[in-house]
Amino acid sequence: MATIAEKILGKEVGEIVECEVDYVMVNDITGVPAFEVLEELFEVLEELAEGREAGGREAGGRETGGGETGGGETGGGETGVGIKREKVVVVQDHYVPSKDVASAEQAKALRDYARKYGIANYYEVGKEGSGICHQVMIEEGFAAPGRLIIGADSHTCSYGALGAFSTGVGSTEAAAAMATGRLWFKVPATQKFVVDGELARFVGGKDIILHILGEIGVSGSLYKSQEFYGTTIKNLCLSDRITISNMAVEAGAKAGIVPPDEKVFEFLQGRVRGDYKPVYADAVGDESDYEAVFEYDAAEIVPTVAKPFSPANTVPASELDVPVDQAYLGSCTNGRIEDFRVAAAILRGRKVSQEVRMIVVPASKRVFEQALDEGLIKIFLAAGAFVCGPTCGACLGGYLGVLASGEKCVSTTNRNFVGRMGHKDSEVYLANPAVVAASAVRGRITDPAEIAKMTKTKV
Repeated sequence: MATIAEKILGKEVGEIVECEVDYVMVNDITGVPAFEVLEELFEVLEELAEGREAGGREAGGRETGGGETGGGETGGGETGVGIKREKVVVVQDHYVPSKDVASAEQAKALRDYARKYGIANYYEVGKEGSGICHQVMIEEGFAAPGRLIIGADSHTCSYGALGAFSTGVGSTEAAAAMATGRLWFKVPATQKFVVDGELARFVGGKDIILHILGEIGVSGSLYKSQEFYGTTIKNLCLSDRITISNMAVEAGAKAGIVPPDEKVFEFLQGRVRGDYKPVYADAVGDESDYEAVFEYDAAEIVPTVAKPFSPANTVPASELDVPVDQAYLGSCTNGRIEDFRVAAAILRGRKVSQEVRMIVVPASKRVFEQALDEGLIKIFLAAGAFVCGPTCGACLGGYLGVLASGEKCVSTTNRNFVGRMGHKDSEVYLANPAVVAASAVRGRITDPAEIAKMTKTKV
């Protein structure tokens, strides 16, 4: 038997393998360092080539340098090595629009690199296809079943929801892959997570992954690949599956993979770039090759909140009564149209508490446009929420939602470490869109079922 990770990487657990990657993604935080390393690499290669040429002339006048760069490559002089630009995806998303001079200079540097190297897959703020990098990779058809994708961002594991092996890397590794189209991997062991049964009202993918994190902890899948199965997973919409895969890294996982099905194939129809081949584990009923198997009853999963300062510090939302200063709906974890529909259903006809600032940030321009078309943005604005275009700003404590000392935020984001969204003495509580919306209305962390009981407005 072979797991999905073993099949995509082509080797058995524990082996080191060098693989051709399908895409390498960088953003405005990690992209500039990657291009800087890439140019340093080109300089070294050119120096080596010049040394070989000089040696060749001394030995009899023969030239020994590399040939011309191949198709789809540019840069690197005559070394035979150039950027694999057709594999590179560049997204401006973390500090967009630029918040200050430093971020503007960073954005300009990335923009200049994209132009210099002729990167066609470049996504500028406000332009068609723009948004948070992981949503862009999925919406624009880069992520697909069976593909091997790396990104210079830890939540690149999101694309596992479509059956890809996708994982985060550093800027140096991204540069190496940009130059060669290849990267080395150690084939991870795989853990199997099986969730069966019907989820209760107001419970979704965020609660499933928080429930799992609460059991296995932030190191429970360290350097492992996760595979998700069961009737509950099968019945989830793709958006909820993305949420689960997105937070696989919060357990230390290299990848979080959901075997692709008709929901994925339908989503990709007309949008996927190139061909793809779905990959499945052999003999799904055979669990002998999984390092561990975890089984869950969906009926036991409730709206869940991760308290500071760990995504694994979980409790039922109904057990908390913590006042909040801010409610945040958005991010690559829960900024999709399905998340907005859930929140809007609770906010319709209600007002955000006077003691709470609610911030709504769609994951992409396409999500923003669809939310406008469906009237969801009007509902958010009528409720007293602030709505802006796609950005990662608040999630990483950058801007557009930074917390002051002592402030508490209930958020659909993926991390709640010390100082994650602002001051080191602020607190972030992770939750699903329904909990965030209900908490915004009540002014305290709230199980959405409580809102339904308190008013006659249909939820």
